Amino acid sequence: EVQLVESGGGLVQPGGSLRLSCAASGFTFSIYAMNWVRQAPGKGLEWVSFILSGGESPTYADSVKGRFTISRDNAKNTLYLQMNSLKPEDTAVYYCARTGLGSGHYDYWGQGTQVTVSS
Repeated sequence: EVQLVESGGGLVQPGGSLRLSCAASGFTFSIYAMNWVRQAPGKGLEWVSFILSGGESPTYADSVKGRFTISRDNAKNTLYLQMNSLKPEDTAVYYCARTGLGSGHYDYWGQGTQVTVSS
């Protein structure tokens, strides 16, 4: 069974940092591209970042570029999102999502972890 389990969310002050993790199981993590996607209160889903299976070509939404860093450890089957210089508008539920092989679509999602940026 494919499972994606996010952790690391919480309450942080503006300007602070958090590192999210996404533990993957039930599939060969190292051959799949992965994503972080977020949903702010009352808003739709927003793609945040993408990374290829081997860790190449990290890409970011303009809203987080220069502040967030995506990475992965294929030996540990874990995806990460380092978030620095957090802003109140980063408040959202953050999900990791797997890109299906050959489809380009997200085929599995985690349950999400809440990030709240507030003073």
